[in-house]
Amino acid sequence: MEIFGFDLTEILSAVLPVIGKMILLVVAYLIIVPIGKKVIEKTLQNAAKGQKSSPGRMKTLEKLLTNVFSYVMMFVLIVMLFSALGVDIGPLLAGAGVVGLAIAFGAQGLVSDIVTGFFVILERQIEIDDYVTTAGYDGVVEEIGLRTTKIRSFDGTLNFVPNRYIEGVANHSRGNMRALVDIGISHYDNLDEALAILKKICGEFENDERFKEGPDAIGVQAIDTSQIVLRVVGQTENGLQWECERDIRKRIKEAFNEKNVDMPLTQHVVLQKATE
Repeated sequence: MEIFGFDLTEILSAVLPVIGKMILLVVAYLIIVPIGKKVIEKTLQNAAKGQKSSPGRMKTLEKLLTNVFSYVMMFVLIVMLFSALGVDIGPLLAGAGVVGLAIAFGAQGLVSDIVTGFFVILERQIEIDDYVTTAGYDGVVEEIGLRTTKIRSFDGTLNFVPNRYIEGVANHSRGNMRALVDIGISHYDNLDEALAILKKICGEFENDERFKEGPDAIGVQAIDTSQIVLRVVGQTENGLQWECERDIRKRIKEAFNEKNVDMPLTQHVVLQKATE
C-alpha cells in the first residue's frame, strides 16, 4: 500500500516496534518509580527500628532519597528513549557532559543550592517538622529538597527557600523550651501579695506533665512609669511552651480578679489650655 509514493506497510513495520518499545519504557517507568519509592520508605522504616533516629531525621532522608531516585530514573528513561529511537548514546552523553559543565559554570547558584542542601542534612541543622528561623523566615520545615527547602509559616504561607540562603539557622525544636510569662501590676498594688499569688499558681502547675522544670515566680523583672512587671518561667516539652504560657496567663488573670489585683491600664492625660 502506497501513499504519496511511500510504502505505508514498510513504514509501519519500521515505526510500530519503536513506538511499542517507547510505550513499554514509559509504562515501566510509571511502575518502577512508585515501587522504588515504597522500597525506600520501607527500608528506612526498618532501619529506624534498630536505631535511635528521630522521626524528623527519617522523613528528611526519605524525601531526599526519593527525589534523587526520581531524578535518576528520569535520566535513565530519557537515555533509553533515545536508544529506542536509534540515537547513538555515546556522543550524546559526551556532549551532555560538556554542556553540563558549561551550565555548571553559569548556574553556580544551583550548584551551591545542592551542595548546601547536602551539608544541611549531613550536619542535621534542620529536619522535617522542626520549627526554625532562617533566611528571614519563621516556621515549620515541610521538605528539604536538592535545591530548595519548604518552610511553612504559622499563617499558612509555604515558603520555598533556596538552600544557599540557609545560614545562621535557629532551630527551636531541639531539647526543652522555656515558657515565659511577664505580667504587669499597678504601682498601687501590694507587691508581696501579687508575688504570693504567682507562687501559688506555679504550685498548681507542678504536677503538670508538660513542664520538665518549674514553673517558678522569679520576681520583679522590670519597673517603668506605668507598671511593675513580674515574671514566671518554666521548662516545657518542645512545642508546648505557647500552650503552657496561655494557660498560665489565664490562671493569673482569674486569680488577680479574685484578689482585686489591678493590671495597669493605659492612661492618657489631656491638657487643655484655657483661652481668653
